[in-house]
Amino acid sequence: MPQSTKKKIVILGAGTAGTMAANKLVRKHKEFKVTVVDQYAEHYYQPGFLFYPFGIYKEKDIIKTKKQFIPSKVDYIQKTISEVVPNEKKVLLEGGEELGYDVLVIATGSKINPDETSGLKGDEWHKSIFDFYTFKGASRLRKKLASWEGGVMAVNIVEMPIKCPVAPLEFSFLADDFFKRKGIRDKVTIKYVTPLDGAFTKPKASKSLGHLLEEKDIEIVPNFGTEHVDSKAKKLVSYENKEISYDLLVTIPTKA
Repeated sequence: MPQSTKKKIVILGAGTAGTMAANKLVRKHKEFKVTVVDQYAEHYYQPGFLFYPFGIYKEKDIIKTKKQFIPSKVDYIQKTISEVVPNEKKVLLEGGEELGYDVLVIATGSKINPDETSGLKGDEWHKSIFDFYTFKGASRLRKKLASWEGGVMAVNIVEMPIKCPVAPLEFSFLADDFFKRKGIRDKVTIKYVTPLDGAFTKPKASKSLGHLLEEKDIEIVPNFGTEHVDSKAKKLVSYENKEISYDLLVTIPTKA
C-alpha cells in the first residue's frame, strides 16, 4: 500500500499509555501511519515512583529515553504541542509546524496540583510534606526516609479520583515493611487518612480486606476531607475542622 494512502494516527504523549498505543497500532494495523509527539526526551516510569523512596528501585530503573521504546515504523517528533485544531484535524507544534491527522489519540496524562490545597505547597514542601507522584518528590522522600527516626507518618488522599486508587495503600504497606527492616517500626505510627468511608474504593473490598491494615498496625482515618494543611503546626484540617497531627506527611494531592 502506498505511504500516501495510509490513514494518519497522531498520538500526543509518549508516556506509558502513548508508547503502548503506538506499539500495538503498528503491530496490528499496518494500514495506519503512526506519529507520536512529545516534548520531553526522557521517559519516567511512573509506577516506579512508588518503590523509589524505599530503595527498591534505582534511578536507572525509572528513567529511560523515550525514543528507545518507540518502534522504528513510528514517526517520533520531540516538540512542544502548541494547539489542537479539531475542526481542521491538525495539531500545531512549536515553531509553527502543522501536523494533520485522521485519528487523534490524546495521551498527555495528568499532573498533581498541590497548589489547590491551602498550605500544602509552602515552606515545608519536600521538607516534612512529600508526594511520590513526581520523581522529584519521590527522590526527596527517599532522602527523608533514610534519615527519619520515627514519629507519626500520615498518608493523606486529599480527594478522589486519583491515579491508581491502590497506590496510597501500596505505599503504606511498603512503608510498614521498610520501617520493620530499618528496625524502627515500633517508633512509627502510620495513619491512612482518606475521604472515603474505607481503605478501598469499593465497599466490598474495604469490608473484606480492611483487616490487612489492622494486621499491619496502620490506623485508618475515614471520611476525612482535607480542607487545608497547617504546615507550621503540622496538622491536616478537614472541612469539619477535625485535625490530624503528623511529623511526616505523604500527600496524594488533587489532579490538575
